[in-house]
Amino acid sequence: MPEEPRRRPGGRSALVRAAVLEAGLAELADAGYHGLSLEGVARRAGVNKTTLYRRWGTREALLLDAIRARATARVPIPDTGSLREDLLALVRAAIANLATREVQAAVRAAVALSPHDAALAEAGRAFWAERLDVDGAVVRRAVERGEIAPVDPGPVVEAVLGPPYFRLLVTGRPVDDDFLVATVDLVVRGLAR
Repeated sequence: MPEEPRRRPGGRSALVRAAVLEAGLAELADAGYHGLSLEGVARRAGVNKTTLYRRWGTREALLLDAIRARATARVPIPDTGSLREDLLALVRAAIANLATREVQAAVRAAVALSPHDAALAEAGRAFWAERLDVDGAVVRRAVERGEIAPVDPGPVVEAVLGPPYFRLLVTGRPVDDDFLVATVDLVVRGLAR
């Protein structure tokens, strides 16, 4: 029986994927969601548009992959041994990522257009379900260490990320480190009761 060809980790396909995902977010920030096309992303990335249609098929699938990759790269899951320190590291990285024009464009498009665009709404739900589960690792570890009583990790992560997201995206007020520390401390004190 012939051996199946081995896939190389990385290589040209990884470079093309990275270029396309970066181009997708940049195109979204420049052109807006309604101006975003796979053809425009392909042009920006310097690849053939058939590559994008074959791999992603839709702009929503491409954006979902792009925002997942960006979050994975820029918002690692900390493991300091302390719930407070893990939540601080997590929210600091998440807000630094959100402060970029590309991620703000993605979040603003999802918030504004999801009620009117089922595909975009589904991509947003998929991203946040996955991301809250990933981020919830810091809460699950705190429970395992006996640092806090058993609790659903999702609302804890939402309670930490929600206020700075609201402040940055809705009110436009600055999000400084004192605000992040105060938010995390409020949540951690609530969990300690």
